[in-house]
Amino acid sequence: MSLFLKSFKYVLSCIFSVEKIVLDTNFLLAVFELKVDIFAEIERVCDFRYELFILDRTLDEVENLIKSSLLSKRRAAKGALQLIKLKNIQILASNDSRMVDDILVDLKGYIIATVDMELKRRLRKEGIQIITIRQKKYIMLE
Repeated sequence: MSLFLKSFKYVLSCIFSVEKIVLDTNFLLAVFELKVDIFAEIERVCDFRYELFILDRTLDEVENLIKSSLLSKRRAAKGALQLIKLKNIQILASNDSRMVDDILVDLKGYIIATVDMELKRRLRKEGIQIITIRQKKYIMLE
């Protein structure tokens, strides 16, 4: 194959490839708890095409937080649920009974957005890209 064709295929793959970003529960709640516009920030740091996802188990966690006794958690969870619908975040079926963090660590080919310190440590160990919040105000892609 000629160098031109190889280069052309590479350029096409870059243009048409779409990265998949999975948002963790605590990352969604950060919009309301830390007042960070995670969607504008993701747009700022990601110089590539992407799609946003959550696990079905994350949706369950958010819905359970709505039933929480803490008013601040309930408000944040209700807001997160509205954002999931408003931003058309896709839901990944996990079909798994393990902890959400364990499922996220085993996802291959996804960037994981989280502020959970232990989960970030585990993801780094596995070589998985991370989006996280720094200094409670801006997002960074690691």
